[in-house]
Amino acid sequence: MKIGIIGAMDEEIVMYKEHLVDRKEVTYKTLMFYTGKLQGKEVIVVKSGVGKVFAAMTCQYLIDRFNVNIVLFTGVGGSLNPILNIGDVVVSRDSAHHDFNATALGFPRGNISYTQYRFFKADTKLVELALKTKIGKHKIIAGRILTGDQFLTHKEKQEYRYLTEELKGDCVEMEGAAVAQVCVINEIPHLIVRTVSDKADGTAVQDYNQFFPIVANNSFKIVEFVVSHLNI
Repeated sequence: MKIGIIGAMDEEIVMYKEHLVDRKEVTYKTLMFYTGKLQGKEVIVVKSGVGKVFAAMTCQYLIDRFNVNIVLFTGVGGSLNPILNIGDVVVSRDSAHHDFNATALGFPRGNISYTQYRFFKADTKLVELALKTKIGKHKIIAGRILTGDQFLTHKEKQEYRYLTEELKGDCVEMEGAAVAQVCVINEIPHLIVRTVSDKADGTAVQDYNQFFPIVANNSFKIVEFVVSHLNI
């Protein structure tokens, strides 16, 4: 059994690299994969790069080259849910592409045209494990993560009311649903873990830059807990 762990940026995987036992490096194109053991389990950690294309490409290679049986995506995201504060965590009940819009053809927003794919359900057991993690004063919820190739500030979140009114999103980011789609199609259990780095209150950019390095640690704590409690 092998566990793949993906983060989009260096800050989102640095703690995993530091905690890997017997770490080795494998290069493919622009990607560097770090193999080793975390909590006694065999894992492969990789930085995908930002955005859905990089995320999907990396995830598929992780599955094909390393034969991973579980994929965990780790990192930060923007809050869409007013109960969430910076440092709180959303684990994906499911995820969707908020920027996939073929409504003119009669498909609901987020529904990939001519398929049944709209909401990508995460593995129930992984969600349950993640919710048991203790991260101090911060809370963890299971929610819907929305993905698009945009960094949304307060202005866009106000304009794009469909994020909450139609798609019922709790968190917005730039890679999760792409990874989820690859995993669902490959029948690989997955979970997206996003710690809130910014809120929809007009300070998204400042919050993101200030809190990103700090709150990414909460995602690490949850992924580490999940890995340590997997019965494999």
